Amino acid sequence: MSLIEVRDLSRTFVVRRRNVHKRRGRLTRTRSEVRAVRDLTFDIGAGEMVGYIGPNGAGKSTTIKMLTGILVPTSGHLRVAGLEPSRQRTDLAERIGVVFGQRTTLWWDLPLRDSFELLQKIYRVDPAQHRRTLAEYVELLDLGDLLDTPVRQLSLGQRMRGDITAALLHEPEILYLDEPTIGLDVVSKGRLREFLRTLNAERGTTLMLTTHDLQDIEALCDRVIVIDHGTAVFDGPFGDLHQLGGSSRTLVVDLVDEAPPISVAGAWTRRVEGPRQWLTFPADASAAPVVAAVAASYDVADLSIQEPDIEDVIRQIYAGS
Repeated sequence: MSLIEVRDLSRTFVVRRRNVHKRRGRLTRTRSEVRAVRDLTFDIGAGEMVGYIGPNGAGKSTTIKMLTGILVPTSGHLRVAGLEPSRQRTDLAERIGVVFGQRTTLWWDLPLRDSFELLQKIYRVDPAQHRRTLAEYVELLDLGDLLDTPVRQLSLGQRMRGDITAALLHEPEILYLDEPTIGLDVVSKGRLREFLRTLNAERGTTLMLTTHDLQDIEALCDRVIVIDHGTAVFDGPFGDLHQLGGSSRTLVVDLVDEAPPISVAGAWTRRVEGPRQWLTFPADASAAPVVAAVAASYDVADLSIQEPDIEDVIRQIYAGS
């Protein structure tokens, strides 16, 4: 069964503006509606790791706020862990964790340890269970030397690890991550990604990841939902994005000697520089026939394959949608 069920979900905001009439000098008010999310439909099963991506203003944050009960949908059907988020927000809070990369849920002037203890009271977690869970996450996220440090003195990467621990102390079934690696260095990103993979594999926690860093999506998620103008324009395996975006792979061929542009079935020569040539072929096609045809007809010194840049693929999808 699906842990998250979304059917024809929509959210409309009313925007009121004040305008001054140029000729009469009168103040007038106008009212307009903005549809942040429209007719959105998807399911997420227990234990999935799903990337939820889109350009700024696409409706990602609005969707997350509806899934957590912060916003009430204008129309449509929404269930999370069998609950209606906006009506059963308190019950749902015990089953979900949320991390916003640009905001913290920790108490700014208190030591990290005190924030964790306060959360144990808020969620009414059994003290013995809280100690076991906290000890595990402190070890996995290397927080041992930071527990007595005020949150305001933590680096961004350290604070993010603290926020993720805080979101998981009550052992939620679902973890929403909104830009969790924003501003982190390469080492911190790698450590965080490894932790999330472990969390999903060992505890079966369902993850929904919203980010502009497509390397996070590629490293963690087998499935991706692309949203644009409030509507899902793609929902499927990460690898299928290349096919939708019409992207291509490149075979870089180093010939022994200079030669005219290579001509083989299934590929076309995009660039020639001396003995090196760049051949392009569809990303969803096998490279084997192209490589075999080139090797059979030309004197090859070396060759390599360049995969398409996933950011270019996403950019093409946005443009096409």
